[in-house]
Amino acid sequence: MKRLLLLITALAALVVAIPVIAQAAPKPGKGKPTPPAKPAPGGSNLTIAARPNPTVFRGATVISGSLRGPDNAGKTVVLRVDGFPFGTGIRDASTKKTDAKGDYTFTRRPPRNTAFQAVADTGAAYGLAVSPAVFVKVRIRMGLRVSDATPRVGQLVRFRGQACPAHDGLLVKIQRKTRTGTFRTVRRTRLRAATRCSVYRRAFRIFRDGTYRATSDDADHGRGFSRTRFLNTPR
Repeated sequence: MKRLLLLITALAALVVAIPVIAQAAPKPGKGKPTPPAKPAPGGSNLTIAARPNPTVFRGATVISGSLRGPDNAGKTVVLRVDGFPFGTGIRDASTKKTDAKGDYTFTRRPPRNTAFQAVADTGAAYGLAVSPAVFVKVRIRMGLRVSDATPRVGQLVRFRGQACPAHDGLLVKIQRKTRTGTFRTVRRTRLRAATRCSVYRRAFRIFRDGTYRATSDDADHGRGFSRTRFLNTPR
């Protein structure tokens, strides 16, 4: 009995000690963590996936997986998170029990680019099961409005919108769709402080029909894209 208690105590301490991801700094500008080493093989293994991925700021992503191996029902799974900047804020975010098939599900709304990892205590016989880390990119939520969607040829049109979360001073690119279907940057501006999030404005003259969008990104978030707006210049 004493030996069993010592083993359970050791397993609990090991759960606390396992990092979400390897403590390696991401390459400058990449904003993505280095994947961890694979867990040691054993009687059980733990999978993990995130959908949708990428998501958008304030949007939900479902973290799910399966504990594979014997006696996999009703096991406690700890979800660990490591948000940008990686390696500085690893924490346990939530716990769930596996269902009758060994599956688990968490729903999260990460505020920034985040790595997730699951850890399950499978009991004294098989010890801990540790999933790989899954990196979820969180796009900036971009909006776009125009002062006139049917401007005269040569008319000045004001483009404005919001970017969430706040990224005051960040570069915003206003892009126009080309004949080949790609987007080309036609104007640039900067995000400014506002009551909520950040805002931008830019005005320029429109001489022909076109489809426009706004985009921006930073190290802590993935590139966000506004919905496109078609400007029709009547002939």
